[in-house]
Amino acid sequence: MKYSQLIGIIAAIALIIICFLPWVHIPNLNITLSGLSGKVNEELTFGKQVKPHTFFCILMMIFFVINKVWAKRINVFIAFINISWAIKNYIIFSICRQGICPEKQVSLYLLVFLSVVLLICTFLPKIQVKQE
Repeated sequence: MKYSQLIGIIAAIALIIICFLPWVHIPNLNITLSGLSGKVNEELTFGKQVKPHTFFCILMMIFFVINKVWAKRINVFIAFINISWAIKNYIIFSICRQGICPEKQVSLYLLVFLSVVLLICTFLPKIQVKQE
């Protein structure tokens, strides 16, 4: 694809921004959780999920720019790690605990969607192959 690398970079930036938006709202506790604040109480803490997503997205943006075969292959591997991290976040943040189910926000769905877009963009690199 002609614009897959540019779409991948835009999706990576959008995924970093999504981490700062609210992912779920727990109505009984009146708490809104995001990738930046994942603390419900002293016993239940999800951590700052923005850190690994930002790390993976910055690496992917660097490898989108590098026009070498090894960079494109590493980018596929990092995209798989990123999508598995996003699915883990979706499951952990949206699971019901002790009969209390959180209200999922649109940004939680966008997190997984943008991770899938990044993975698809890594499968479609624009690279010149030398013919012998």
